[in-house]
Amino acid sequence: MKRLVCLISGLLFSGMVMAATPAETCAAQAAEKKLAGAAKNSFTKKCEKDTAAAVTQRCEGAAKDKKLAGAAKTSFVNKCVKDGGPAQ
Repeated sequence: MKRLVCLISGLLFSGMVMAATPAETCAAQAAEKKLAGAAKNSFTKKCEKDTAAAVTQRCEGAAKDKKLAGAAKTSFVNKCVKDGGPAQ
């Protein structure tokens, strides 16, 4: 039982550490749709832009929930976006 718990914990941790970046995720989606050339580039660029906007919006919401303003808010949002979004 202890071995199973350790195995599951290890898998969960490795999944968190090896989370796909937006570029990898968007490239995988483009490959899934069998896009190539200009269509792939266009799709990937839009996908990455939309993903970045969504992360920024979630970070802004988290800053609002924490009632941050000014430099503290800016610092929090920048770090949050860099880290890939607010902690769940």
